[in-house]
Amino acid sequence: MARDTARTRQLLLEAATAEFSEHGLSGARVDRIAERATVNKERIYQYFGSKDGLFDAVVAHELGLATADVPIHGTGPEAIGDYAARLLDHVSAHPELPRLMAWEGLVRGVEVAALERRQAHCLDKVAAVQAALPGVSREAAGGLLLSIVTLTDGWHVFPQLAKLFVGEGESAARARREHVRALATHLAAEIQEASGAGRGDEGSAR
Repeated sequence: MARDTARTRQLLLEAATAEFSEHGLSGARVDRIAERATVNKERIYQYFGSKDGLFDAVVAHELGLATADVPIHGTGPEAIGDYAARLLDHVSAHPELPRLMAWEGLVRGVEVAALERRQAHCLDKVAAVQAALPGVSREAAGGLLLSIVTLTDGWHVFPQLAKLFVGEGESAARARREHVRALATHLAAEIQEASGAGRGDEGSAR
């Protein structure tokens, strides 16, 4: 029974991820999600409480995958560039995530479900950037992370602009990855330099 419940929840999460990514929170339909999952729609209410609850579960699941798959390794601006390139790899393999983030922001603004848990995750990631760039303040590290997320997510939130500006195909994808890596590395170096850490004064920003 537990295995059947877990499988049903997973089927619903997968179907809902596709539905919410395509149509957003307001445009998504419970009937379509149930049909995609080949599950009775009453299970959605049983397991998740509401369509909003299911959306929250989908967002949490997709963010959890990104957290597990894309840690920050090493130190220095190059480590941040590498992180940005790998984050782009992840969202390219899971384009639903940036679209879900965009829909969440458009519909809910600054309201965030499970605020304390997600805020703790974000602060952990900020701390990881600070560890990679010793001397950089929390505010600067947070701003750098937001810039990186904007860089990586924009390709999938605005696919029409990506096609018009850059084109499609493997060569475009490779160029995109190197572009994101180079920009993130440059931003990290600029921030570290501005903090004084780039000149060896690692304690100045703490």
